[in-house]
Amino acid sequence: MDDVRPVCARFHLAIELIGARWTGAILRGMFAGHRQFSQLRASVPGISDAMLTQRLRTLETEGLVSREVTASSPVRVEYALTEKGRALEPVLEAVVAWSHRWVPVPGEAAPEE
Repeated sequence: MDDVRPVCARFHLAIELIGARWTGAILRGMFAGHRQFSQLRASVPGISDAMLTQRLRTLETEGLVSREVTASSPVRVEYALTEKGRALEPVLEAVVAWSHRWVPVPGEAAPEE
């Protein structure tokens, strides 16, 4: 244990970004092909419109999601994963696999080791 290194600042920033409440669920909805606000809201039960808007703005600011507005009647807004956002899919799928093995759901039997 002599080779203990401080955790990289990038690691902390990445964990804070993808670990923010609802963010993983929103990204998983986008991995499943949901592009419109209403589709994303339906794919993330319990999220409010305000929180979904806030998270999508953060994801856009961080370069994980792009937002496209189509001037139609009514105006159409679609969100798409950028290359940076798509690169998170195997990461989040690994977290899903890990959670199925190790994280018990309240009221259910613990996962088998």
